[in-house]
Formats: sequence, structure tokens, C-alpha cells
Amino acid sequence: MNFQPESHAIKWKVHFASPQEKVFEALATDAGRASFWAESAPEENGQITFHFVDHAPVSGRVLDKTPPRSFAVEYFGSIVAFSLEADASGGTDLTLVSTRVPEDSRVEVISGWVSVLMAMKAAVDHGVDLRNHDPSRSWSNGYADN
Repeated sequence: MNFQPESHAIKWKVHFASPQEKVFEALATDAGRASFWAESAPEENGQITFHFVDHAPVSGRVLDKTPPRSFAVEYFGSIVAFSLEADASGGTDLTLVSTRVPEDSRVEVISGWVSVLMAMKAAVDHGVDLRNHDPSRSWSNGYADN
């Protein structure tokens, strides 16, 4: 198996024990995104502004919001699409595809999405916030924390 073999896209899959609607809510609502992704990430007029502990706010346009199956947003200049598929046991398979990622930041983005997705799984399935919320212990300072 080749690791992330497509040069034009980053793809990750994660299984959630939670139902599709709950996973979608984590992506598509202000409170959901604030539970795992950013300190806050309010949406207004189809724009989400992501606020992080160690970075200036970043805004991105919502490109797709189709409950409970798909959500897509512009994010740091890339396009990030989430597809959600219910499984037979009441859980959800999430597929993330990130495109338009600059080549010079591809390795960081590949690993960054793992960090975000694991924080999402912890928040959605277990109600746990894995982030430390400390600007001195952030991704940009070498910590595996989003």
C-alpha cells in the first residue's frame, strides 16, 4: 500500500460509533466545530471563521452542506470535503478528501488531518476534548495538538 499515493488529493477515512446525524452536526455547526477543530468556528452568511490558539483567524466559504451526508469548506486555501455514510450497526464511516493543498505544505497537512480527525472521533464518540488549548503547546510549537 502506498501512503497517500494521489499527489492531487489527501484522503483519510475514520469510523465513528456515533450515528451519521451526530457526526454531521460536529462538522456543520458552530458548537460542533468548537468541540474538536478550532477554539471557535462560527458560520455567518456561508463563511466559517476558524479561530485557533496560535494562529490568526482563517475564513473559508461553505461549499456543501447536505445533511447528514456531506459537508465541504474552503480551508487554508484548500478544499476539504467530508462524506458520511451510515453503517449497519448505527455508526458512520467518514471520508475526508482535501484538494488544492500546496505541495510545500502537503506533509504537514497530511498529518494535521490525522490530528483533527482523531480529536473529532474523541469528541463525537466519547465527549472528550483532546486539545490542550495552550498557545505555548500548539502545532506550530511542535506539539501534536490541533
